[in-house]
Amino acid sequence: MDIKAQQTKLANNLGKLLRDNFGKGPEAVHVTIYEPYVVIYVSGFVSPMEQVLLNQNEELQVMTTRELLVKTLEPQITGQIKGITDLDIQHLYYDWNLDHHSGIFVGVCLDDLKADLTEGDPYPGKQEIHDRITKMSEIAQKGPEKISSYKLSDRTLVVVREGILVAIEKQLISLGFDDTLRISKRPLEKGILRQNDDYDEILNADILDIFVDWDFEKDNSIITLILKPKN
Repeated sequence: MDIKAQQTKLANNLGKLLRDNFGKGPEAVHVTIYEPYVVIYVSGFVSPMEQVLLNQNEELQVMTTRELLVKTLEPQITGQIKGITDLDIQHLYYDWNLDHHSGIFVGVCLDDLKADLTEGDPYPGKQEIHDRITKMSEIAQKGPEKISSYKLSDRTLVVVREGILVAIEKQLISLGFDDTLRISKRPLEKGILRQNDDYDEILNADILDIFVDWDFEKDNSIITLILKPKN
């Protein structure tokens, strides 16, 4: 099965998996396979019950419920990826944009992000993107010890940060507050990122979505930018 066929089959299977477990599947699923990454972008994804909660400004309850449910689905998601692509996913990152009814899953088939990844191929605006991500990290907690990025397609840019946790965050994680920390950090970091309004000029593309997730045990983070090229 070629890459395009794998992407199509994985999109269909993941759409069904989400529909079976959330009561309503996404309107669209876009899959990008670029080893060691598998990026799954879903749009038009909100269940009727979630919409009721969102109408009542209960975003936190929706995010908390999704966090718990995706954890139970993670073995099935990584299993689907393995069965279709033969890629053994070691870490699965995910995030949601409830305002846009969209979400992301980023599977990485490396045991340690530091092990084999280089800085990635160059693309226009790469250093400027690194500068803005580093500045955001410094405002939110501290600058990353290492940053790298990978433009997987015209639509998908992945930024990896390593060494970003401060002492109080590590203490909260050790006390079992990792889910609370994750839910708190997401709007903070994405809000700071969106204060920069020149991404479209840097990348020659509109930013449709920004997603952030962490592997607290490994002290790393993946930021995913969903792009719409201007030409």
